[in-house]
Amino acid sequence: MEQIAQLHIEKLPEGVYLATSDDIPGLVAQGRTLTETLEIARDVARGLLEAQGERSNTLKLTPIGESLDIPLVVGG
Repeated sequence: MEQIAQLHIEKLPEGVYLATSDDIPGLVAQGRTLTETLEIARDVARGLLEAQGERSNTLKLTPIGESLDIPLVVGG
């Protein structure tokens, strides 16, 4: 089942992007582009959620319904 976790992404002075999440403790991902950062964050989140499931501690994430609104970053 797909779920939604809120990410916080910021551009660091070094020019890379850093993603963290209050919804998934321990999630930290860094990439050269937004796309790369999102891909890494998704992989990290999957690993953390699998480990969380093994410990029988479930996070309270929102399941994805039939539709959802997401921001679209346009421009450079």
